[in-house]
Amino acid sequence: MESYDVIKRPIITEASMLAMDEKKYTFEVDVRANKTLVKQSIESLFGVDVKNVNIMNVRGKLKRMGKYKGYTKKRRKAIITLTEASKSIELFEN
Repeated sequence: MESYDVIKRPIITEASMLAMDEKKYTFEVDVRANKTLVKQSIESLFGVDVKNVNIMNVRGKLKRMGKYKGYTKKRRKAIITLTEASKSIELFEN
C-alpha cells in the first residue's frame, strides 16, 4: 500500500485537539494497516519522527431509520506520538 492509502484523514474532535499539545495526533487509517506501516507513512508524508503508534478498531454503531436498521462502517484509529525533538504536524494552514 502507498502512504496515501494508509492514512485516510485526521480525526478532529475536542479530545484529539487537546492531545495535540502533548504531540499526540489521531488519524483514521486503513483497516488492513499495522503499526509499522502507519509509522512509515506518517514519517514519509509529514517529515516527522514518530515515537509511538497506538491502534484501535472502532466497531460500527447500530443506527435506525424508521423500521430499517443497519450498522455504520467499521474503522480503525491510530494515535501517533511524536518525539520531543520532532516538529509538529500542521493540520490547519493559515
